[in-house]
Amino acid sequence: MEVDKMNAAIISSSQVPLNLNHPSFDNLIEHFRKDCELRKFVTAKKCAIDTRKLCLWLEARKKGVTEITKNDLKDYLYHMQEERGLKFESIKREFTTINCFYSYLEEEELISQNPIPAFRKRYLSAYKNDPNSEKRQIISVEDAARLVSSTLETRDRAIILLFLKTGMRLGELASLDVSDVNMNDLSLTLKETAKRSNRLLFFDHETAEVLAQWLAIRGLRRGSENPALFPSDYRGHLCRCQIQISVKKHAQVIGLHDPRSDKLANKFGPHCCRHWFTTHLLRAGMRREYVKWLRGDAIKEAVDIYYHIDPEDVRKEYMTHIPQLGV
Repeated sequence: MEVDKMNAAIISSSQVPLNLNHPSFDNLIEHFRKDCELRKFVTAKKCAIDTRKLCLWLEARKKGVTEITKNDLKDYLYHMQEERGLKFESIKREFTTINCFYSYLEEEELISQNPIPAFRKRYLSAYKNDPNSEKRQIISVEDAARLVSSTLETRDRAIILLFLKTGMRLGELASLDVSDVNMNDLSLTLKETAKRSNRLLFFDHETAEVLAQWLAIRGLRRGSENPALFPSDYRGHLCRCQIQISVKKHAQVIGLHDPRSDKLANKFGPHCCRHWFTTHLLRAGMRREYVKWLRGDAIKEAVDIYYHIDPEDVRKEYMTHIPQLGV
């Protein structure tokens, strides 16, 4: 209900010039939402909702968005952890949106520097360097083959294969349209998001075969009139929650996912497929910079900015090294 009210407030905000002193921040958020839409962010509405949460929190502290300090960010992180009870992944996602928002303010020359990257590096990336942190389950090629082979429903088999063979994120797969998939050259183009640097991905022939089977029956399914590659029965795209439940259900059948366990190593979901994709391409000998390119990792080093990767070289390497599941 709270999210619905926020969303309604954002959508109905008046078309007024950008004003950082607007008492409810609605016009600022509306400008940011429109900027996200112009950049083809499929999460534009969610970006506006998450930004509004921060703006309302700052408003309660009688501070403007341009006055935020490191201590304010630390307090907001505590608020997210203790008062809202968010898990680490949810906090990371919201801070990705906040970073996008302050990048927008910097681009519009409303602030001199985006304060979020340095804060995220210090407070939200430590888990990656913690040797004691829980690791996600990485299954073998044989287990991946069992997972796909045991999934009899064509749509779900196509979903799982795309996760395994492209390494895309849950939200990226959920937002795919039929027009994003090129069956002629075995490639697909993702929607633009704040997280991803490269939108072009490839898939192999066994994935193409299952995708072709799905496309052949997709038109007979309810909701097929909308452009989504995986349409909902009612309207729009199949939601993330439905996709996640489906993957976990099939993984549970063959013993890869234990819903009762508290350990991350006993869980299997869409993000585990991204880990599988990365791990097995590297183990097969694919060049690390090509794997990073396919993953859409952000460019962090200056040398990478000037090093231009040829997509056709990546395609050849991908087709050589992507594990075959015999499906």
